[in-house]
Amino acid sequence: MDKSSFTIFHLTEDQAIAILETPSDQLEDASDRYIAASRLVNFPSDRSINALIAAIQNNEPGLNNRIVRRKAVETLGYFKASVALPIIRACLGDEDTYTIENAVWAIGEIGTQDESILEEIAQLLEKPKLNYRAIIHTLAKLEYKPALERIRKFTTSEDQPISSAAIATVCRFTGDYTQMSRVVDLLQHSSVNARRSCIQDLIDAKYYPAIPEIVKCCVSTVFRLRGIRSLAQVGIPSGKITFADVEPHLEKAVWDHPDDLEFVHEYDQTPSLEFAINELYETDFGRCYLATKTLLDVYPDVAPAALMANYAEKAYHDYGAHYHVIKLLGWFKYQPAYDLLVEALYNQEPQFKKSRTGAAIALGELGDKRAIPVLQANLEEANIWHLKYACLMALDKFRVKWAMPTLHSLGAKDSDFLVQAKAALLE
Repeated sequence: MDKSSFTIFHLTEDQAIAILETPSDQLEDASDRYIAASRLVNFPSDRSINALIAAIQNNEPGLNNRIVRRKAVETLGYFKASVALPIIRACLGDEDTYTIENAVWAIGEIGTQDESILEEIAQLLEKPKLNYRAIIHTLAKLEYKPALERIRKFTTSEDQPISSAAIATVCRFTGDYTQMSRVVDLLQHSSVNARRSCIQDLIDAKYYPAIPEIVKCCVSTVFRLRGIRSLAQVGIPSGKITFADVEPHLEKAVWDHPDDLEFVHEYDQTPSLEFAINELYETDFGRCYLATKTLLDVYPDVAPAALMANYAEKAYHDYGAHYHVIKLLGWFKYQPAYDLLVEALYNQEPQFKKSRTGAAIALGELGDKRAIPVLQANLEEANIWHLKYACLMALDKFRVKWAMPTLHSLGAKDSDFLVQAKAALLE
C-alpha cells in the first residue's frame, strides 16, 4: 500500500474531518467521504484518529460507506494507532472481505502480542474467499508460530503468490530453508504478480542467496532495488553478507540493462519498430524489457529518432514508457537527447522518480561532459538514494580527475549506507 498518491487531495484536516462526519445523503458526491478518509493519512493527530474510528463505527448500508470504512481502517494502520486496535479487531468479523483484509494488514502495522487477536487472525485461514496472502504475511510479521500448520497447507496452493508467502513463512518459523528454491523459481514465473510477490517473500525470509537472482527478474527495477536494498540493510550489519557481495548486483539493478535480465516472454517473429515502441507502454515490465532489447539489437539506426518522436507525442506523460525511452536514448548515445535527459533528471513529479535515476545513467552513457556539474548537483541535493547512487555510477564513467575527489567527498558524507559504500570504492 502506497500513501504517496494521497497528496493529490488538497483538503485541510478540518475540511476532511467535516466531510467524513457528514452523512452521505447530504453530500453532493458520495465519494467525498472516501477522499476525506484518504486525505487524513497526512494528519496523524488524535482528532483524525477519532474521526476515522467513528467512520468505522458508521454502519450505514451501501457500497460508498463500505469503501469509506475500508479506507479508515487502512489509514489507522498507517498511523500505527494502537488506540484503534479494539475497533480494528472487531472488523475481523466484518461481512465485507476487503474490510477484513485491511483490518489484518492494519493490525500487522500496529503490532500486537495479544495471542487472542493473533489466533483470531489465524482462524481466518479456515474461512473461504479471503486474502490468505495478507493473512499469512501478518501472522509471519507478528511471529505467531501456533499458526504454522495452518499456514503450511497453503504451500501447495495453485495461487502462486499465496504459496510463495506460505513457503517463506514456514521456512522462517522452522529454520529449514530447503524449500526456498521454490520461491526463487517464481522470479521467472509468467505472471508479473507472482514475480513481484515472491521478491517480498524473499525479503521477509531474509534469504540472501536470492540477491543474484532478484537482479535478473523481469519486473520494474523498483521491485528489484527494494529487494536488494532490504536484504542488504539487514544482512550487512548482521554480518551475513558484505557490501562486496551486494555491489555487483546492485550496480546491475541501477544500470538496468535488458542484457542482464532473464526474459519470461518471447516473440514468435521479429516485431516491427512501431510494435516494439508500443510495447514500452505495457504494465508487465517483462514485455517492456524484451522490447527494449529488440530496439537495441534490431533497430539501432532508426530507433533513436523514432523514440524522440514518440516521446514528444505521448511518452512524456506515461511514467512507465518515459523511463524506458530515457534509458534507451542513453544506451543509443543519442546526442540530440541531451537536453531531454537533463530535464528528466530534474523532474520532481513523484511518479517520474524512477526516470530521474534512468536519466543519470543515460547521461553517463551519453558521455557529454556538460553533464558532470549537473550530476554532481543531484548527488549533493537529491533525497533519493538510488538517484544518488546512479549519479556516482555516471560520474565514475567520465573519469575526470578533478571531479573524482569531489564526488567521493559528496558521497562519503551522505546519510545513506549504500551511497557511502559506493563512494568509498571511488577512492
